[in-house]
Amino acid sequence: MVHDVVVVIGVGGMGEAIARRQGPGRHVVLADFNAETLERVAAGLRGDGYEVTARTVDVADHASVAALADAAAALGPVTQVAHTAGLSPVQASVEAIVRVDLAGVAYSLAEFGRVVAPGGAGVVIASMAGTMALGRFPAEMEAALALTPAEELLALPFLQPGAVPDPGAAYGIAKRGNQVRVHAASLAWGARGARVNTVSPGIISTPMGQEELAGQSGAMMRAMVEASAMRRLGTPADIAAVVAFLLGPESSFVTGTDVLVDGGVVAALRAGALTLPSA
Repeated sequence: MVHDVVVVIGVGGMGEAIARRQGPGRHVVLADFNAETLERVAAGLRGDGYEVTARTVDVADHASVAALADAAAALGPVTQVAHTAGLSPVQASVEAIVRVDLAGVAYSLAEFGRVVAPGGAGVVIASMAGTMALGRFPAEMEAALALTPAEELLALPFLQPGAVPDPGAAYGIAKRGNQVRVHAASLAWGARGARVNTVSPGIISTPMGQEELAGQSGAMMRAMVEASAMRRLGTPADIAAVVAFLLGPESSFVTGTDVLVDGGVVAALRAGALTLPSA
C-alpha cells in the first residue's frame, strides 16, 4: 500500500515533534545534515511504529535538496513538507547562516514546489526575528529576497562578505527572507494545487533555543519572555500544533502568509512594554 509522504527537513526539537504529530498513517521522510541525530530520531520513530525513511541532506547544496525531493516523490504522493532546518546566531557565522537559513529554504521551496502533490501543503519555520525586521529593510531588498532565482541569491550585493555585520543581523535577514520568499512561492505552489506558509516561532525550548539563552543575547531574550503575555518559553509541541493546522484541511484557504507563534513577545514590543537595544 502506498501511503502519502510527509517530509520533515531538520530533525531537531521542532522537527521531531512535527514528525510525530503528522506521521501516523503516512510515510515519514526525515532529512538532516547530522547523520547521528538523524538515525537516533528515525530509530525512535520506527520503534514507536512509524514508517520512516531517513536521508542525509545538506540544505545549503541545491543538488542535495533536489535529490531529496526526487527520493521523497518516488515513495508516494508528497502531501506535506515541513522545513525546520536552520542555524542560530550563537551557532554559526554570517556566511553559514545565509547559506543554510536563507538559500537552503529557497532550494526547498523550489524543489518541493516541483514535486508536491495537488492538495498538498508546506510549512517553513522562519522566526519572530523576521517579523521584528518588518519595515527595517528597503522594499528593493525584500523584493530581491523574495524573487531572485534560488541559484543567484548568494550573489546579491547586500549578502556579500563584509556587508552583513554579524550573525544576528544575518539571521534577521534570512528569516525575513524566508517570510517574503514564501509569499512569492505560494503562487508557484498554487499552480500545482498546493499551499505553503511560514511559522515564525518565538523563544522555544529546543537545544538551539537553550544555546541562545546561554549565549550573549540570553539576558535580552529572558527580558522578552518576561514582558510577553504568556511569560514562558514555547515548546516544540506549541509549534507542531500550528504546523498541523497549516498542513491540514482546516487551513485550505490559508497560503502565502506567516503565523507568529511567540507567546506575545512581538505584541509586547509593539505595545511599548519592552524596548530592545537595537530598536
